[in-house]
Amino acid sequence: MITRRNFLQYSVLAAPALTGFREVFAQSDTIQFAGANPISGAFAANGTYSTMGLKLAIETYGKLMGKSLGYTVIDTEAKPATAVRKVQEAMQNNGIRFFSGAALSSVALAMGKEIDKSGGVYMTSAGADEITGSECNRATFRWSVPTFGAIEQTVRPLLSILPKAKRWYTITPQYVFGEGLLSAAKAVFEEKGIEHVGNSYHSLAEKEFSGYLTNAISTKPDVLLLLNFGSQASAAMRQAINFGMKKNMTIVMAWASGLEQFESLGADLCSDVYFGAQYWHTINAPYNKTFVALVNEHLKIDPNYSLASSYVCTKLILDGIAKANSTDPKAVIAAMEGMKYAGITGDEEIRKADHQVIKNYYLLKGKSKDKMQNKNDYMDMVSSGKSFLPLDKTLCKMA
Repeated sequence: MITRRNFLQYSVLAAPALTGFREVFAQSDTIQFAGANPISGAFAANGTYSTMGLKLAIETYGKLMGKSLGYTVIDTEAKPATAVRKVQEAMQNNGIRFFSGAALSSVALAMGKEIDKSGGVYMTSAGADEITGSECNRATFRWSVPTFGAIEQTVRPLLSILPKAKRWYTITPQYVFGEGLLSAAKAVFEEKGIEHVGNSYHSLAEKEFSGYLTNAISTKPDVLLLLNFGSQASAAMRQAINFGMKKNMTIVMAWASGLEQFESLGADLCSDVYFGAQYWHTINAPYNKTFVALVNEHLKIDPNYSLASSYVCTKLILDGIAKANSTDPKAVIAAMEGMKYAGITGDEEIRKADHQVIKNYYLLKGKSKDKMQNKNDYMDMVSSGKSFLPLDKTLCKMA
């Protein structure tokens, strides 16, 4: 049985290009893809699983247009400038035109601009509204629900579930993703008459949240809303619970990274905490059942969000190539625009005007350990729904 620990070890062995990029199956008759993710640094776990999602999509798709499929692993190091430089090298020196990945919105925005300028196709699961909004471009597609929708499907339903929770405190990473979540949350607070009693910003390098949590406790909030992601969200939540905050307030993580994160936290910490999620492996959708079975068979685990989103982003570009019957990026982009398909969250659609996938976002609640029916049964699904800005509000001006 593959555990989380040895799965991560296996993943690293399967994707050895940890400091740069390396071609895999690089023959002239191969259609090359690149997965650009943070393989090192604070978000390395997300990047490692994302690489496995890319690899699974490539290796299970089969030949395309009579050609083999290959992949390259790019370590973005969670740094926009580093990601852009490595993308440039991949495009100029290796002729790669098809990209997926980037856990951080700032990295995704920088990569998307470079890939658009240089003539490629890029699909991401990063969350900043700007990706399919004010900084949209022809090359970039986004599978994940943006920050607006994530808040609409977490904060808004919680206000109905917790009608007495009138005082909310937020902890926010100080970059474009965090700012997007915070702005959307403030809009809901104002509309619903919620008192936003305070906010603490932190850097992407932060690991110690005790000072921010002390500030939060001093405001006596009803709800602590975590707007950070990955290991930082886990650290903030773990420290908050160690401070005893779960006894005195409701804790909400607006954008969880799913099963991988819940495994690292454990059921005792997750119990009674609310999580917003792009994906959960028990979603009752026909294609999700097929996908989970595929992951179970090949990797002997249940899929988490990072793996699932990378698989889907890669597969959608592959489907675009198949539909266009061409590897010309312009033809592939045209084929992907407006595409409707059975996805892992149910019926999904790539909105043509801004390249945003229209899909569900989920509100989960952590189960107590004695209620878990199997080792991955960490969550109850509380609600789900689709919330997207109308096109005239996205600020997308597609060239």
